[in-house]
Amino acid sequence: MLKIKSSVAEAVLDEIKKAAPQTELDAGEVAAMLEYPPDPSMGDLALPCFKLSKIMRRSPVQIAETIAAGLSSPCLKKAETVNGYLNMYISDACLSSDVLEKALEKGDKYGAPSFGAGKTVVLDYSSPNVAKPFHIGHLGTTVIGHSLKKLHQFAGYKCIGINYLGDWGTQFGKLIVAYRKWGSIDEIEKGGVDKLVELYVKFHNEAENDKTLEDEARAEFTKLEHGDKENHDLWRKFVDISLREYEKTYKLLGIDFDSYKGESFYTDKMPAQVEILREKGLLKIDDGASIVDLSAYNMPPCLILKRDGSTLYPTRDIAAAVYRKKEYNFDKAIYVTSAGQSLHFAQWFKVVELMGYDWYDELVHVPYGTVSINGEKLATRTGNVILLRDLFALAIDKVMGIINERNPDLENKEKVAEEVGVGAIIFYYLSNNRMRDINFVMEDALSFDGNTGPYVQYAYARTCSILAKEQPGDGEDKITTDEERALLKAISLFEEKVCEAIDQYEPSVIARYILDVAVAFNRFYHGCRILSEEDADIKNTRLRITKAAQTVLGSAFELICLKKTEKI
Repeated sequence: MLKIKSSVAEAVLDEIKKAAPQTELDAGEVAAMLEYPPDPSMGDLALPCFKLSKIMRRSPVQIAETIAAGLSSPCLKKAETVNGYLNMYISDACLSSDVLEKALEKGDKYGAPSFGAGKTVVLDYSSPNVAKPFHIGHLGTTVIGHSLKKLHQFAGYKCIGINYLGDWGTQFGKLIVAYRKWGSIDEIEKGGVDKLVELYVKFHNEAENDKTLEDEARAEFTKLEHGDKENHDLWRKFVDISLREYEKTYKLLGIDFDSYKGESFYTDKMPAQVEILREKGLLKIDDGASIVDLSAYNMPPCLILKRDGSTLYPTRDIAAAVYRKKEYNFDKAIYVTSAGQSLHFAQWFKVVELMGYDWYDELVHVPYGTVSINGEKLATRTGNVILLRDLFALAIDKVMGIINERNPDLENKEKVAEEVGVGAIIFYYLSNNRMRDINFVMEDALSFDGNTGPYVQYAYARTCSILAKEQPGDGEDKITTDEERALLKAISLFEEKVCEAIDQYEPSVIARYILDVAVAFNRFYHGCRILSEEDADIKNTRLRITKAAQTVLGSAFELICLKKTEKI
């Protein structure tokens, strides 16, 4: 649609300049004014003429009528005026040449912008804390982050996905103490992360009555920081066990990373940044701690060093950003974390600016809301967590039940159940605006009839079923129904939606777009004969439209980590 909008905008601008030669408007500004009417009876594109009143010194009604009188574009079949609006209808020839032909010609490259070519984006997402479970609270950062990576790749960016593991900190002192008091190698090898969590929870329960445990934990972590071999070997074991568990979840999601450098990697890179802060006079001592005063920017102080000289999260994040800039020379660095960390990122972003790094404005924090199940909040310390693997297993099991009921002879139904079950959870999450707090309801997520992952995957499977029986050939398109036009218009919006999703860092734009295309396709499927159509040209056109819908749905699925399931 971008090309069509551009062409229409140029034609509209020609008419504006005839009536008001003094105008300084350009085609891009006119294109930005164009809207998509909510009702197809009001046109495919509409120009509200109210903003043009000052420029053209006429009423919106007169402006609309003036433009309509002379408007001529190969993309339009007609234009009408209604109450100061210019409603324009796209021609079938344009839908054929600029949408259908282009979608079939470009295939999985259709709708891909090119503004990212030659640029690099670093994305920091997922980043679970080692020795803690991969629970539903990690779903947001993981799927939003990976979707943003896919979107930027689609636009031509070189993307570096970083899993910034939480593999350092006093919690490892607690875990070492708990392991020595109540654990064993055999138990943690067998029990994996579950056993590590059990030990972590037990530590906190016991520490409520024995305050010396906290001191022991701090002492053990200090030994780890200073290179104690026994503690380091234990820490390495905890990390390896955790990664094995996390990889299972990433495999289910179809997600991988380019780097797993966690917090521990940057321990020797922080002193240099602290020294720069000191040299620039930015460090102040406050009650024994070293801070950067940010009161001039209406923010609390940014803590750099504790009283005992140990570092904090901002210190590590600054060191990591400096390293990544040197390593990757990024044009943009994206951090996907919960909205609760917004102040933290605002603080250390400002510190980076004050340090004199001219790339501070390339740092982007992408926050998101909380997720719960039946309103139940999560807490690792108490053991109140809903593991992501358990959620996936439940979804897969429920989908398998639906398949056995609806299509018991389906080939590879275990694989299909996995793809649809996992896809249902991903789509349920990503179809919501990322800042919205989500209360997860499994029954809603798994429905085949609502605004869900199974619904859109089933629409894609329908395109596959049709095209498995007959592929379209060449020939002149013969568009005859409103359902065809509506589907082609939905397909035409793909590039715009990709640009919008990237600009807003909002994968939900793509999820909702997928739903729009799926709805339009199902209406087309039910309203138009395809394989049984007797007119050869109409039949071939509908097969071509089906192929275009399959192409766009498949590409959009990739952008939000949905599997292209061909049979359901």
